[in-house]
Amino acid sequence: MGAGHAHRLYRHGNSPVHRLPPHTKITAVLAFVLVVVSTPREAMWAFAVYAGLLALVAYAARVPPGFLLKRLLIEVPFVAFAVLLPFVAEGERTEVLGLSLSVEGLWGAWNVLAKGTLGVAASVLLAATTELRELLLGLQRLKLPPLLVQIASFMIRYGDVITDEMRRMRIARESRGFEARGVRHWGVLAKSAGALFIRSYERGERVHLAMVSRGYSGSMPVIDEVTASRAQWSYALVLPAAALVVCLLGWVL
Repeated sequence: MGAGHAHRLYRHGNSPVHRLPPHTKITAVLAFVLVVVSTPREAMWAFAVYAGLLALVAYAARVPPGFLLKRLLIEVPFVAFAVLLPFVAEGERTEVLGLSLSVEGLWGAWNVLAKGTLGVAASVLLAATTELRELLLGLQRLKLPPLLVQIASFMIRYGDVITDEMRRMRIARESRGFEARGVRHWGVLAKSAGALFIRSYERGERVHLAMVSRGYSGSMPVIDEVTASRAQWSYALVLPAAALVVCLLGWVL
C-alpha cells in the first residue's frame, strides 16, 4: 500500500482505540451501525444509551467533543431532509407550536436524525482513530475484493494530486486576469475542466506503464500483514455487543 496518507478526519494519538488493528475497528463500527438501524424508533432511551457508548469510545480514544461535533456537520443535508418530513408526510396530523405536522412524519424525522447521527458519529470516530492506509489494509484483511481495494487506494493517493492540479490551473487563470463572474465565463471553466480530465487521464496512463514495467500483474503485493489477537477482537467488539443488548431490550420493553 505504500506510505501512509494523512487525512483531515484523522487525529494523531496513542490511545487503546488507535492501537487496535483496523479490521477489528471496521467490523465493530459496521456491527454497531447495523444494531442501531435495527432498533425500534419508539425506544428513544436506547438511542441515548448508544450516544453514551460512543461518548465512552471518544473518551477512550481521546477525541475531543469539539473535534467530533465539527465533523458531524457533514450530515446537514440529512438534517434538512428530516426537518421537511413532518410537513410533507401524509397520515394523522398533530399541532406543534401552531403548525400542523404529520405524526408519521415526526417519527420518520426522529428515526433519520437519531440513526443517521449515530452512524455518522461512529464513522467519524473510526476515521479519527485510523489512518487511510490502515483502513485499506483492514478492508484487505476482511477479504474485500482486491480490485475495489486498489481502486480506493489510487483514489486516495491521486485525489490530492488532481486537487493540486486544479489549484495551479486556477492560479494560472487568475494571474492572467480571469475571474468567473457569470454565465459567459462558463466556457473557460468548461475548457479548464476538459484540460484537467486529459491531464489526469495521461497521468494515469503513465502511472500504469510505470507499474507494469515494475512487474504489476493485476494485484498489489501485501507489504504489511495485519493480524489481531483474541484480546484485541474482544476489546473491539465490546461496543457492538453492548449495543446489541440495548437493542434487544428496546424490542422487549
